[in-house]
Amino acid sequence: MRSSPSGADPLDPGPFGFAHRGLHTNGAPENSLPAFAAALTLGCGIECDLRLTADNEIVVFHDADTPRLCGRRLVIGGSTLAQLAGLRLGGQSIPTLGELLRLVDGRVPLLLEVKVAGDLRRWLPALKGELNSYTGGFGVMSFDPRLVRLLKAALPTVLRGLVVAGDLPAWRRRLHLLLAGPQFVAVQTSAAEQGWLAELRRRMPVYSWTVRTSAQRRQLADCVDALIWEADGRP
Repeated sequence: MRSSPSGADPLDPGPFGFAHRGLHTNGAPENSLPAFAAALTLGCGIECDLRLTADNEIVVFHDADTPRLCGRRLVIGGSTLAQLAGLRLGGQSIPTLGELLRLVDGRVPLLLEVKVAGDLRRWLPALKGELNSYTGGFGVMSFDPRLVRLLKAALPTVLRGLVVAGDLPAWRRRLHLLLAGPQFVAVQTSAAEQGWLAELRRRMPVYSWTVRTSAQRRQLADCVDALIWEADGRP
């Protein structure tokens, strides 16, 4: 898919793109180890969400709390890893970032989206502790441009990405890009055909989320460098 003149993409996932929250089909919940294992079997890259626990452990989970996926309600940022271990996600514990990295072991590129949730300063040492020894391909991205900017000093060798919502006002989008100084962007599908993105793509790789239909896949194939997909958006 890659046709951007910005050069080779170090996170290029190949023709299968990035599975959004893993390949969560056939009973494997989103952001679960079985979903990540299924993505590995397909050979696609993996996009996932990271949250920080009260005791500074990084877990792979999208929501701020747990009832949608685990039945019982705990707030991720207000709970310790030991407390969260009592919950079930598809019959298993909520995975930690360390467990994900050991499972993937460099076989496919990873897009790690940080859910900052007011914990900006706590994130940097936590990420450094987990990622310093990982030798596979990965990028860390966030909606929060401050986190992306701080990563440049704290983890200078890590690829940094800004996540951009489609309805973000133009002035705020420009401010976020200026503040973050990203090396790639992940933009919502509703904005993937806008002129500003074509210009940005001349300077850095651009990915688009979340592609859920075959029509979206065909529409965006030439607009971005990789699709972040689920369901019928699968390449």
